Amino acid sequence: MNALEHQLDYPFADTLPEPGLAFEVAPGVKWLRMPLPFVLDHINLWLLRDEIDGQQGWTVVDCGITDDTIKARWEQVFETQLEGLPVLRVLVTHCHPDHIGLAHWICAGGEKKRWDVRLWTTLGEYMSACVLSSGNGSNAGGEGAARHFARHGVSDEASLEQLRKRRNYYSNLVPSLPGQYRRLREADTVAIGGRDWRVVTGYGHSPEHCALLCESLGVLISGDMVLPRISTNVSVFDMEPEGNPLGLYLESLGRYEAMAEDTLVLPSHGKPFRGVRTRIGQLRAHHDARLAEVMEACAHTPQSAADIVPLMFKRALDMHQLTFAMGEALAHLHLLWFAGKLKRTIDDKGVVRFSV
Repeated sequence: MNALEHQLDYPFADTLPEPGLAFEVAPGVKWLRMPLPFVLDHINLWLLRDEIDGQQGWTVVDCGITDDTIKARWEQVFETQLEGLPVLRVLVTHCHPDHIGLAHWICAGGEKKRWDVRLWTTLGEYMSACVLSSGNGSNAGGEGAARHFARHGVSDEASLEQLRKRRNYYSNLVPSLPGQYRRLREADTVAIGGRDWRVVTGYGHSPEHCALLCESLGVLISGDMVLPRISTNVSVFDMEPEGNPLGLYLESLGRYEAMAEDTLVLPSHGKPFRGVRTRIGQLRAHHDARLAEVMEACAHTPQSAADIVPLMFKRALDMHQLTFAMGEALAHLHLLWFAGKLKRTIDDKGVVRFSV
């Protein structure tokens, strides 16, 4: 546990759900943990006891990627953890593969086609997932991503070729999506199991991220917007090359600062914790420090995003990590550029650089 984590309260200490089993964290709220084949090696998923149109069952919050191991663990959950009741809906916080990848399969009842239920999410997340899954967008791979990162200073041809080969990265993890969905919007109230859960949208990490707050339980399902150990990735990708996602993310954090400090935060990665306002303060301080480092570097000599990556990430990065590191470096440069603190120039090789 690092120094910042000591400022938070972990009510379940080091307890983690066993594979394929659910652990109750609040009345009617159960925690699942599924593996991921990345450095970030897990995702937390949630089961909420529910009733819709007089039928008893469960709401699933987030799904995991499309992967045989995760499907097998979900099958175990369906058979042993649902008290003989069906899933009634699948609610997805956002469009990233570890959250929406298996939505189509769970909505359709898994391998045994046990039920046919609706996906609930925001318009921004649903439409973004549709575009990316269809192969019409790239972001983390493909020719568009390679051009985007070359423009921002990645000159190693082997790395660029690796990016080009990742053109099916998203669609491999999210091969299909439900053809219909139920739209969620900021401040909507969703009745789940006789309790009201308020939609809290957030921006910057994804197009229209949907967190859920139940004030009567004192529980926040935070998705990726508020994580206890790592900072949320905020990236400029090639689909929106002049975006200012860090500005949007920092603005969105204000929606959590009014929440009670003892709210039980259920994050998508890491362990459930209390201390939401403390954590937001830590996240703001983290980005302030990174922005100061970027400003200092740009004051000495013009910097590309590729120049900023080793300043912000002082470890070796594989290609999966590099795409997010480049996106994050560019997000910090863009916030300062939009604020008028940096100017942007393009050299004779077409590389974008920023200076004071």
